[in-house]
Amino acid sequence: MNILFINGSPNQNGNTAALAKELLQGKEYETLNLTDYKIGSYGQKLEGDELGQVIARMEQADVIVIGSPLYWHNICGSVRNMLDRFYGLVENGSLSGRTLYFLFQGAAPEKWMLEAGEYTMKRFAGLYGMKYAGMATNHFEAAKLSKKL
Repeated sequence: MNILFINGSPNQNGNTAALAKELLQGKEYETLNLTDYKIGSYGQKLEGDELGQVIARMEQADVIVIGSPLYWHNICGSVRNMLDRFYGLVENGSLSGRTLYFLFQGAAPEKWMLEAGEYTMKRFAGLYGMKYAGMATNHFEAAKLSKKL
């Protein structure tokens, strides 16, 4: 099984990565740090844009784990840019057969913030044909979700 952890945090060894370690304990996985890639906003045409590389790595994975810190009541910008850029570029259903997990953590998130983030990821999974396997917001939830992997 090929597992890809897409880390949206600018802190490569921070809380988001720690949740991934808990979720993926005992499993081999590859980490892709979004902040290492040049990915423009939707509608922008940046020379050297690297979203295609991220998509190619997602296409090679069986399991995709997307991790985001909770910034300004929402998914962080690097993950948001990636999701936004799929629109019109990636065909609906093109990631079918894959499973998506979502890690979403912050200092003191309110319930509505977590619900909004999870809604977004469920829709993203559904549009591109992935099975949505759940969200973890803390180590306890990540350990529990790990049993499904």
